[in-house]
Amino acid sequence: MSQILTVTLNPALDLATSTAQVSPNRKLRCGPESAEPGGGGVNVARAITQLGGAARPLVALGGPTGDALAALLVDYGLDPLRVDAPGETRHSFAVTDTASGDQYRFVLNGPIWTEAQLDSVLDQIVAQAPEDALIVFSGSMPPGAEPGFLPRACTRLAPRRVIIDTSGPHLDLQAQGVSPAPYVLRMDSHEARDLSGLPLETRADSAAFAETLRQRGAGELVIIARGADGSVMATPDGQWHTSAANDRVVSAIGAGDSFVGGFTLAIAKGESPPEALRRGAAAAAAAVISPGTQLCRPEDYAEMLPRTTLLKL
Repeated sequence: MSQILTVTLNPALDLATSTAQVSPNRKLRCGPESAEPGGGGVNVARAITQLGGAARPLVALGGPTGDALAALLVDYGLDPLRVDAPGETRHSFAVTDTASGDQYRFVLNGPIWTEAQLDSVLDQIVAQAPEDALIVFSGSMPPGAEPGFLPRACTRLAPRRVIIDTSGPHLDLQAQGVSPAPYVLRMDSHEARDLSGLPLETRADSAAFAETLRQRGAGELVIIARGADGSVMATPDGQWHTSAANDRVVSAIGAGDSFVGGFTLAIAKGESPPEALRRGAAAAAAAVISPGTQLCRPEDYAEMLPRTTLLKL
């Protein structure tokens, strides 16, 4: 099985609590708080581990907050590859208003990276990951990382297969078809609509746009998530759709990271890309029926996988 390394350069220590009512200009007395490790790559590694696989998260950490986050990763059964961040690891903070059920999320900026520091991380990945490894860049890129960073990573890490699930200017640049193409480029339907300027109302519309991106060189495989309508994927051998097997949603938190985890684990095991698409969708379906940030529980995944269909378009 191929090794999997997930990369999280802008992690956060996620704090969450609740209060009776969020209102301005007064002290808000909060209930018990929880702390969890945050970041797309961290969550992907957690999902893979929960599904019975193995993934090592490379995490950039700094200061006492970074130490606390590293301890939480170990508690989750992960073996983090720690690299030094150029400053203190950031926090994010969520407060739930128990009267309305609304959640208020505050996300702080992480430390600013230089190009030389980012290149040093790529050197460490090359030293740690064999050439047949899968490298996952998931979540936001850190402050200081210009949009050209991910194409540079694909060049530096070749022939390792790079999977990208990001947003903002970094996704915008990848969608233009910069060389070299990553192995996989994934996005959600909202991002795809913004990039295409089209409503993408049907799965055929999304699959056609994914194929446009693939032919443009945005990725060897291009995946667009369509929420309750599953996901589509464009490959050199055709376009595919997989269903979203669940018929209820408890929490959508972590569904995308669970998809990437299930997909990447299947590829690492030697499954075909279409079958990996189906397994990723089953992991996402498992994630949305679990509360909070539990991601894809193995028992839910086992229930969802037989119900997840695969269709060549």
